[in-house]
Amino acid sequence: MKTTPKISWNPDRLDVRAFAQASAELQADDPLTRFERLVAEAHADDGQPALGSVTWQAKGEMRAGASGGALAVWLHLQADAVVPLTCQRCLGPVDTPLKVDRWFRFVNDEATAEAEDDDCEEDLLALEPRPRLHDVLEDELLMELPLVPLHDTCPVPVVMQASDPLVGLDEGGPERKNPFAGLAKLKK
Repeated sequence: MKTTPKISWNPDRLDVRAFAQASAELQADDPLTRFERLVAEAHADDGQPALGSVTWQAKGEMRAGASGGALAVWLHLQADAVVPLTCQRCLGPVDTPLKVDRWFRFVNDEATAEAEDDDCEEDLLALEPRPRLHDVLEDELLMELPLVPLHDTCPVPVVMQASDPLVGLDEGGPERKNPFAGLAKLKK
């Protein structure tokens, strides 16, 4: 993990105000397995999820407030990952690129974040409790997952029929029994 010289920043309990005041940067190439919720979404072959990595970078910055008041704490988070998801057409793995490029403004506490959230366009987070950078990153990557992962063209032929062997046998096949026929006999 690359850090700003002379200061070691802990991404598991980041002092975002000091990080922004120092205009600090962190970057890393973490294994996908570090992000448990993201791994839970990954395609598993023989019970073992495919391994990959998440390349990310965080930069802190102090900016003037919207009304020209006190300086505000900002964090720029960027990440790239390729996650093998399950194609919903062929049920095979489909490598899905995920990209995050997001700015966050930090406020003193959760109450302030809730009060200001409806009136601002940027994403707000609270300075306390100190955020776990990996959790924020994982949240953003999870939001980038497609609703329905699909190959552009599946690598194997996809059978588009129901698993019921009697479906589609209307032409020349055995006649399917009406499940209510027995009830009609009881009615007589």
